[in-house]
Amino acid sequence: MDPEIRKKSSSGGAAAVLEREFVRTGGYVCSCVFSKGRFEYRIGKTEEDIRLFSGSKYVKSDPTGIYQQVKELLKNGKKVLFVGLPCHVAAMIRVAGEALSERLYTIDLICHGSPSPQILDLFFKQHGRDLAGADHVSFRDKNRFYIDSDGKTFTVRNCQDAYSMGFLYSLFYTENCYACSYASVERISDITLGDAWGSELPDAEQRKGISLILCQTAKGKELLSAGGMHLQPVDIQKAMAANRQLCAPASVSTQRAYFFDQLKNGAQIDRIVKKCYPKSFRKQKLKGVLLTLKLKK
Repeated sequence: MDPEIRKKSSSGGAAAVLEREFVRTGGYVCSCVFSKGRFEYRIGKTEEDIRLFSGSKYVKSDPTGIYQQVKELLKNGKKVLFVGLPCHVAAMIRVAGEALSERLYTIDLICHGSPSPQILDLFFKQHGRDLAGADHVSFRDKNRFYIDSDGKTFTVRNCQDAYSMGFLYSLFYTENCYACSYASVERISDITLGDAWGSELPDAEQRKGISLILCQTAKGKELLSAGGMHLQPVDIQKAMAANRQLCAPASVSTQRAYFFDQLKNGAQIDRIVKKCYPKSFRKQKLKGVLLTLKLKK
């Protein structure tokens, strides 16, 4: 794999490599971008286009209109690689239908659940920031989870902010995520991508990011054969143990009702998350203090 792609990716960079090789062979790629405060699906044709797809996005992306756009490309004889949440991949497959399925390639992501973008927008506003005015938003850097918007974080860098903490605790996903029918090892796509949590590779390699790749179909094998990645077999039972959403959807947080009740009454997201998870919140605050002191030395 191109080391620069891996370095710049949130995880192991498998999606970026597969997307790049697909457009190099004349195909189109459809995935999620951040633009003008919105997380939405877009179609890319060039390597420059698909660079906008990079990075994990821990918020529900908007697929409005995209299925028909992809269907038109397929009807016109074009190959399209659709990369997204499993529920969106399922919708894309249904819209394309059997007649167009030969030219449709799909990659679904192991999804823990996704919050409404309204929560992220409110989180920005409560911190005096404007999501719509941001040029770039990232949610993680390898195994470190925190929001970075145009080079500015909401807490000390490498420490979880309240939004990231709430996401990791399954606190405010949309309700349907807790009953997701796609959270299973039986996947609907050609390839499934996630993080290789629990990998037995050396720590130095894990810090660089390692992708978990599950290949389900002949088209998936075709995609992987052109990717130029270093592949190693995995124990599917270990992969399932390290990625709970290959077994079952996220459990509803016992604090979820409280969170939305407090949010409705105008409470700050930081204050609610602190109340829900006081020990974890204090731990991140202490970590931030220690990191700040370390930087001052």
